[in-house]
Amino acid sequence: MTQYALRLPDSLMANARKVAARDNTSLNQLFVTAIAEKLSALQTEEMLRGRGARADIKAYRRVLGRVRDRPIENSGDKPE
Repeated sequence: MTQYALRLPDSLMANARKVAARDNTSLNQLFVTAIAEKLSALQTEEMLRGRGARADIKAYRRVLGRVRDRPIENSGDKPE
């Protein structure tokens, strides 16, 4: 495992300590999780942009053209 000395603003460190204490976890685990989540979000965005660049817009519009216009049905998830 690699070690890295991290310099943080005092306010960020104070907030990190509060969150770690609230979640009953270590600062190390909080930082590792936060970094992993950010990297995952960046990689997901990159993957979606790549897929979007390869999209066939004409095929997309053809598929949408087959959808019938009709009123939205109440699925019961939201109150009226």
